[in-house]
Amino acid sequence: MEQSGISRRGALGLAGVAGAAGLVVASGTANAAGQGKAVIGEAKGTNLHVMSFNIRLDTKAAPGTPDSWTDRRPVLARFLDVERPTVLGVQEALYHQVKQVSADLPGHYDWIGLGREGGGRGEFMAIYYDARRLEPLDLDHFWLSDTPNVIGSTSWGNNVIRMVTWVRFADRRTGTEFVHVNTHFDHQSEPSRQRSAALVRDRIAGFDPALPVVLTGDFNTPAPGSESYRVLVTDGGLTDTWLAGRQLTPEWGTFPNYRDPVLGANRIDWVLASARVDVLAAAINTFRLRGRYPSDHTPVQALVRCA
Repeated sequence: MEQSGISRRGALGLAGVAGAAGLVVASGTANAAGQGKAVIGEAKGTNLHVMSFNIRLDTKAAPGTPDSWTDRRPVLARFLDVERPTVLGVQEALYHQVKQVSADLPGHYDWIGLGREGGGRGEFMAIYYDARRLEPLDLDHFWLSDTPNVIGSTSWGNNVIRMVTWVRFADRRTGTEFVHVNTHFDHQSEPSRQRSAALVRDRIAGFDPALPVVLTGDFNTPAPGSESYRVLVTDGGLTDTWLAGRQLTPEWGTFPNYRDPVLGANRIDWVLASARVDVLAAAINTFRLRGRYPSDHTPVQALVRCA
């Protein structure tokens, strides 16, 4: 059974700096992006700023601890106000977090998503977007299982429900359309990750081939070198934006777990793109505020142009 999405525009916005002018070079230090300067910033002209960010679910950790959502939320809000992505795919967001992020974003953002257990239950793979520029034309959700249209279904050895949200957008600025696909693969089951990659690959192949596609997610497996990466990139024909564009930051691992990021550690969060997407730049952002990180993951970003 197919489900429509839940969508709500944040009524509150943070006043603050406008995004940078589309392409800013980071200084290369681990905390360079934490000084209030955008690494990519609000996209200008025909460019799109695509971001993937596992924001870490609210575990009700005590204030003052690294995992505290109460303490992390304002850091995330500041980060998003600086970077201003055109589209943002989040992972692990619980319903109250989805609404809070919406409230913290500038008021011209909207979002689409569904809890992986249905309705507002479980984690969301929500997609936020700049509603001044983008208009959603179609959307759907499917589950990473043998029965992808069954809400909350699991297969392939994963004990946790995994799903995908996708939205087809019209770009009011350029007149073009593109599809944003957002997902979170299983953290325990390698068979599940591989079967999930094949399902996502096949679903993307089923879109109109004239439509550019960007795929964001926490894939819980390294890029490059993993089988899931091979299925999506080598076999599926998608491009790893980190390797295709100008690298604005060092290649930090994307799961530092609230510690200082490590050069060359596993890059498990990716932005992939179809052949109809020109990749201009990419970044792995180590933003922090007064020593606090917004999540146990680092956000990954790409500046692209849809052909």
